[in-house]
Amino acid sequence: MSYLFTSESVSEGHPDKVADQISDAVLDAALTDDPYSRVAVEVLVTTGLVLVAGEMTTRTYVDVEKIARETIRQIGYTDPALRFDAESCAVLTAIHEQSGDIGQGVDTGGAGDQGIMFGYACRESESLMPLPITYAHGLVRELGSIRKQEDIMSYLRPDAKSQVTIEYEDDRRTPRRIHTVVVSTQHDAGVERADIEADIRTHLLPRVIDDYLLDDEYILHVNPTGRFVLGGPHADAGLTGRKIIVDTYGGKGAHGGGAFSGKDASKVDRSGAYAARHIAKNIVQAHLAEEVEVQISYAIGVEEPVSVALDTKGVGSALPDRELEAIVLETFDLRPAAIIERFDLRKPQYRRTAAYGHFGRSGFAWEETDCVDMLKDAAGVGV
Repeated sequence: MSYLFTSESVSEGHPDKVADQISDAVLDAALTDDPYSRVAVEVLVTTGLVLVAGEMTTRTYVDVEKIARETIRQIGYTDPALRFDAESCAVLTAIHEQSGDIGQGVDTGGAGDQGIMFGYACRESESLMPLPITYAHGLVRELGSIRKQEDIMSYLRPDAKSQVTIEYEDDRRTPRRIHTVVVSTQHDAGVERADIEADIRTHLLPRVIDDYLLDDEYILHVNPTGRFVLGGPHADAGLTGRKIIVDTYGGKGAHGGGAFSGKDASKVDRSGAYAARHIAKNIVQAHLAEEVEVQISYAIGVEEPVSVALDTKGVGSALPDRELEAIVLETFDLRPAAIIERFDLRKPQYRRTAAYGHFGRSGFAWEETDCVDMLKDAAGVGV
């Protein structure tokens, strides 16, 4: 019997992603002049309003209002008719310094919070990410590119969602075909759903989904309610950290529950998850497993992780999971300060992570497969 698996993504104009991007833009601004800034900023967006709240300890001045407006402008909310735009929205702030009780643990190199983080990798795609989330991200990312850069589909507005269902072979690891694609995109009034669907088939799907997976039987749903004119923060309030499955592996693999955006790397919700992905990707690239899920846990103020666990799902592993765990602990320094140094996480780079996923894209140190030879050597496998 075949097996279906579905992942979703949302565009940069989705309300939750607007909030994530403002949070990470504020973080980037703080890190630009003070790399040791401590930031944990949350954002709420709704009709005509941006509320920025949280904690920040920094030696620099961060113009939160200016950053919020510029981020909203770059996303594409510039039309007052959308009832949320960069020029007219109110921007309110409620930011205080980081708690000294937290700071005293972080200052000594300990984790900025307790928690569990997961990383995942598999062989379904070149990026070693699951195909459903890879395609789901690709659809909304390409829609955004068309909206901003091309003279087609001129009716597009910033808010959009995608969902991709893939049918797998019996082993649940071999993609057979695309089963269903869902694309919901905000649009100008007066545009017919049938015209949008035709454009999706003609201009969008061929750019994103490999031909060999699209047959004559795949199902396409475009704006299933028939109309998507009202969208963005006016139609649905957005909050930082509400799309954590979109941010990671699309539901394939576990998630610890902690959000990433708006947090500096002393928060292991972010840095620990990046380290776990780096480990997982290098293990798969080293052919020590076909698929692997990595869990790391921390206690607040403590440098060394409480635990590290690997699950290779019982297929294609060169060594038992417990032996791989021992190799990981020998190979990777998982103290928060070491993770920050290894990935250069004090560098402003986070606004770009806040839409279309934190994993599976080039340009981030945690996506590098630079530890493959070390892992092979430790495992006794030929380099």
